[in-house]
Order: sequence, then C-alpha cells, then structure tokens
Amino acid sequence: MHRDAAARVLPGVMAELAAAGVTVHGDEDTRGYAETAGARWVPVTPEDDDTEFLSLDISARVVDDLDAAITHVQEHTSGHTEAIVTADRDAARRFTAEVDAAAVLVNASTRFTDGGEFGFGAEIGISTQKLHARGPMALPELTTTKWVVEGDGQVR
Repeated sequence: MHRDAAARVLPGVMAELAAAGVTVHGDEDTRGYAETAGARWVPVTPEDDDTEFLSLDISARVVDDLDAAITHVQEHTSGHTEAIVTADRDAARRFTAEVDAAAVLVNASTRFTDGGEFGFGAEIGISTQKLHARGPMALPELTTTKWVVEGDGQVR
C-alpha cells in the first residue's frame, strides 16, 4: 500500500479483511489500521513475504513510493502473477514493464490468472516457471509470454 493512500484506503480494507476472518501479517504501519478494524494482526516476517499461505492470511506493508513497491515485488515474486491497483496510468505502465511475472494485472484480481480464463481450457499440474521445450528448437520454443491484463476493479 502506498503511504499516501494508506489513511484513505486501509481502514476499509482492514474492515473487510476482519469481517472475512483474515489474519494480516503486517508491518508497523499497518498495525493500527488492522487493530482499529478488529482484524487479527501479527508482525510480518521476511519469510511471510515469500509465502503463499493457502489460508486466510496475507502479508501487508506500507511503502513510500512505486520504486519501493517494485523493489519489494522483484525481491519476493514467484514469477507467476503480480498486480497493482492504481488510478495512475503512468504507474501502471511502469509496473507492468518492470515487474517480471508471467501475468501482471492492473486493477483486476489475480484470480483471473487461470488457463480457463485465458481461453486455454483446463489447467494441468505443471510448473509454469521454466521452459519445457526438448529436442529441436526454433523461435517458438524459445519464446515466453507475459500477459498484461488491465481492468477497472473486476474480481473473480
């Protein structure tokens, strides 16, 4: 969360997270917002930023600017899906250009990153982080795709 938007956005976000029973693994900047909203808050650890919780847990931090946000993502991304929520089109363009992930979403839920949503049919259990080409290779086998999805608040 950008520091300039935190006071305006985090109270409502934390209230929604509290209502849903989500535990917020947050930095000190998120603590007051979480506790005021009744959300369960625990101090974020470096490991939390690299964890896909598979539960009602999130890690949250307040950052000073877009540079700090992009640096944080670059240090902790799985390379699968990243997202930005912003009204600033320049920030969105910069985020999509600088973040290295298979799918980068602007103002849309990361839950859209799904083979069926992209028109590929059902997904199969394979790693999407490595190239799997074998044997004779040409340009198609050496090409990867970066999906940039732009929305205006869609959720799935």
